[in-house]
Amino acid sequence: MAGRPLLDGVTVLDLASVGPAARASRWLADWGADVVKVGPVPADDAVQVTPPAYAYGAHRGMRRVMLDLRSDAGRDAFLRLVAGADVVIESFRPGVMDRLDIGYDDLRAANPDIVLCSTTGFGQTGPRAGWAGHDINYLAVGGYLHCSGRDERGAPVLAGATIADSAGGGLQAVAAICAALVARSTTGGGAHLDVSISDGVLSLMSLAVDEYLAEGVEPGPRHGLLTGRYAWYDLYEASDGGWLAVGAIEPRFFANLCRALGCEQWVDRQYDDGAIDAMRADFATAFATRTRDEWAADLGPADTCVSAVLGIPEVVADEQFGARGSFVDAVHPTAGALRQVAAPLAGQVDATALDVPDFADPHTDEVLAAVGIDADTLAAWRAEGAIA
Repeated sequence: MAGRPLLDGVTVLDLASVGPAARASRWLADWGADVVKVGPVPADDAVQVTPPAYAYGAHRGMRRVMLDLRSDAGRDAFLRLVAGADVVIESFRPGVMDRLDIGYDDLRAANPDIVLCSTTGFGQTGPRAGWAGHDINYLAVGGYLHCSGRDERGAPVLAGATIADSAGGGLQAVAAICAALVARSTTGGGAHLDVSISDGVLSLMSLAVDEYLAEGVEPGPRHGLLTGRYAWYDLYEASDGGWLAVGAIEPRFFANLCRALGCEQWVDRQYDDGAIDAMRADFATAFATRTRDEWAADLGPADTCVSAVLGIPEVVADEQFGARGSFVDAVHPTAGALRQVAAPLAGQVDATALDVPDFADPHTDEVLAAVGIDADTLAAWRAEGAIA
């Protein structure tokens, strides 16, 4: 993107090491925010998960400080950073921030305009607020898994990506943070954002849930137009064992598909429930006559809404993503050369201009000195183990 980054001048303190909160700070950094990761001092390393070097874009463009938030000096250092920050992201269980004396009231005392984004599995309130969980759990309670396909056991199929963590949690956090920053710019004052990943999954499932609430119809696998009920929104195997995704919803696209497959007999029966099985069988027979890539090359540009199902190595080599600069080369200080997803979301900055840091060599002194903490104080805090 050319010009000034959209979040230029926004400072984010990220207390998370992995999960939705770390995803959110990755995206915020790619929109130009100055993200400072706040981790524990080495003696406390066991309290945080250390992600692989390649994870979260290798933390490109970020800095890290190491603080013992259970110590008075470490907490003082953190609150000094908060005074000059815009956003704090955390993913502790509810109540932990307050017990550390860095809860929202403490942060607001240091900076009345601070935006605190708390990301948890089930939110700050409710009977499950203190429960542990991961992506699979949030997809389960939000209805996603029930409405997915079934495996050979009849069990719901696991998602191929961390949908709850990414869309339900991380992107929800980004949207809420940006909305809070806009509100702050117009009305003043900060906010405490209660980001619940399971609530995020519920919002993703709103079409199915709202149908049930309005019509009393219980959605499930292959229930609706977008979950495989009809033959023209499904997956088909080609002659070489590859798969094709078909999403010919609009009548014009459906008619194009039928003619291309030699199945003109179905053109006028797109929504005929009595024709579903026969239509699906005819489509399957047609797709089985050619390879995946042959079909994709012919049908992709022919207004049929057909795409090849690509494996990750194929995604990385795909010409469309290549043309859009979706991958970037980087060098990690200890892991060496890395190729990674760049900054693909609209309005994000050029990832090639962002350095990959060595978090084993934190930026604690640099970051704390910038908020006015003198060298003697830093040395004293380091000697007592409050910073590293």
